[in-house]
Amino acid sequence: MPGRRQKTLGWLKARYGATVRARYTTVWVQAHSRYRCPRCMFIGLERVSVGIWRCRKCGLTIAGGAYQPTTKIK
Repeated sequence: MPGRRQKTLGWLKARYGATVRARYTTVWVQAHSRYRCPRCMFIGLERVSVGIWRCRKCGLTIAGGAYQPTTKIK
């Protein structure tokens, strides 16, 4: 039987504290999720690098936020 799968921050072990690890998890999940492409509406917009997002289907490349394609203006 395979062992339990490690989550995003399994490599952090017991370091840095629970609050920092929880914040890191949210940011990591946001950055590695797929989002809806504004052109073709396919859920395939992936992060290429900081602020650069590309659709896997239509190839659209847009500039957006560092961890999400769109950001909230406060």
